Amino acid sequence: MNTQWEAAMRAALAIQAAESLRGDDVPVGAVLLDANGEVIASGHNEKERHSDPTAHAEIVAIRAAAAARGDWRLDDLTLVVTLEPCVMCAAAIVAARIPRVVFGAWDERVGAAGSLYDLLRDPRLGKPVEVIGGVLEVDCSSELKAFFASKRQN
Repeated sequence: MNTQWEAAMRAALAIQAAESLRGDDVPVGAVLLDANGEVIASGHNEKERHSDPTAHAEIVAIRAAAAARGDWRLDDLTLVVTLEPCVMCAAAIVAARIPRVVFGAWDERVGAAGSLYDLLRDPRLGKPVEVIGGVLEVDCSSELKAFFASKRQN
């Protein structure tokens, strides 16, 4: 089942890799796909670049998709992201009515899609989101590990 999402995850990884070379933001890439699997929006972390604590890859991609469509309801899209969404991003995903999230690396520290919390599938928040985790997990986590290792050396 995970193999059907590998091409989209590779697109998110390409965004992650490109952005990791540009600065101090944690290298995370995200794409939003339509029903045909076409990328309609993408994002990467921009917290440091814009001094904006909400500028996570998922939020940036959600804002771009909503602006492109002129509608905040993204109920026919799939979000593919290289790192498990945090609580803030999970709330935005639920608010945007995104029905499916595919992610690569698990985030045991702040993940909200099944590792630390499971907000996306919590029925008290509305319709549960389909969650597919661990797609190209090794590839997704290697860039993150290298980024944080370099931070510890500085």
